[in-house]
Amino acid sequence: MKKSPAWEKLDNTALLFPVIATEGMSNVYRLSAILTEDVDPALLKEAQDKVLAQFLSFRMRLRTGVFWYYFEENDKKPPQVNEENDFPGAYINKSRNNQYLFRVTYYKKRINLEVFHALTDGFGGLVFLKELLYQYLRLKHPELAKIEKDCLSPGVFLDKEDSYMKNFRRSVSHDTAYKSKKAVTLKGEKLPKGEMGVVHGYFKLAEVKAAAKKYGITLNQFLVGTYVYAMYREYLKGAPSDIPINCCVPVDLRSYYESHTMKNFFVMISAEFKPEKDEYTYEEVLLGIAETLKKQTNKENLDNILSYNVSNEANKLLRPIPLFIKNFAIRSVYESTAYGTTSTMTNVGKIELREPYEPYVERFNAMLSMSKGQNMKGAILSYKDMMVLTFTTVLADISIIKRFYSCLRKEGVNAAIETNGVWD
Repeated sequence: MKKSPAWEKLDNTALLFPVIATEGMSNVYRLSAILTEDVDPALLKEAQDKVLAQFLSFRMRLRTGVFWYYFEENDKKPPQVNEENDFPGAYINKSRNNQYLFRVTYYKKRINLEVFHALTDGFGGLVFLKELLYQYLRLKHPELAKIEKDCLSPGVFLDKEDSYMKNFRRSVSHDTAYKSKKAVTLKGEKLPKGEMGVVHGYFKLAEVKAAAKKYGITLNQFLVGTYVYAMYREYLKGAPSDIPINCCVPVDLRSYYESHTMKNFFVMISAEFKPEKDEYTYEEVLLGIAETLKKQTNKENLDNILSYNVSNEANKLLRPIPLFIKNFAIRSVYESTAYGTTSTMTNVGKIELREPYEPYVERFNAMLSMSKGQNMKGAILSYKDMMVLTFTTVLADISIIKRFYSCLRKEGVNAAIETNGVWD
């Protein structure tokens, strides 16, 4: 008797992405590892297939139900592993990808994992990428296979709980509900349709920490504050504005709620700056952003945001409403709130590899695709003693990015810059 395929509900965050995803707004993020040697495509394909067999959370296809979308175990052949031939974060066409919601590509020494955000967030993507690297390196270097078993790493959790629903509290105040007030939108001449510009900045982690410490703020607050200041100086030209610059910052909730889920589990907080006078110094903007982020990253506020986000999904009266009506409502709410955000900057965190594999990986980077109203985004991560901040944008003008690195340079943070050449 044939076993029925496993199925599961989408988590609260994932419910949005199938409704709004389009060719121009893919909701796909990229995590990349740059090795010390060229990639062997055949071995990478073998590694992907072996690891995928152990990750049910990545072995899912998206299905349309009467009342909700849902995931169902995908019994099709694993997707192909191809040489990179498109811009980062391109739309994943499920019918051309055997219904899988991720893809693995390579270019010279680089391995890319691109994930449709409904599947998992950066945490889940990173777990998968690291296991893919370990498996690939064991195949490429037999000496590693002699000392490392061909299985998942110790301590890897493949937990698929919906941590949003588990930690939802009806009694929590919803005063932190997202407001649909308009924010500054970075407009201007755009790159040709379908193209996306990429700027990697590589700098020493110790230098960033020292610069942040000088102001008594965290590394994340320092980088987000500098980005907001760059937008203020270059886009608003240092002038007052009736609407704020609003930079969204994702917060991974796992450490706050003792979760190891492979599903999405994060909320957004806002770094908001509204210039009301003629001139603000770099330090004023930096400390103002640091304070507003600090106020939002406490358990009580995160409880409020989480519960507000989940409240509609948990409402029993809304459950029997047909999916096409829910989709219309979700899309309408998204459209009305999308221009409340200027940009997003996410910090994937510090990546650590197990000791035998570390010498084979030179660095990592992360990239975000564009969203409605957001024409530029930033993604941060660190590995060993290096931090990488990658800006992605569809704008032809990159003066904001130049100002950002100019500010860092003045604070003693020296960056090596690399682009994908679309502005040349």
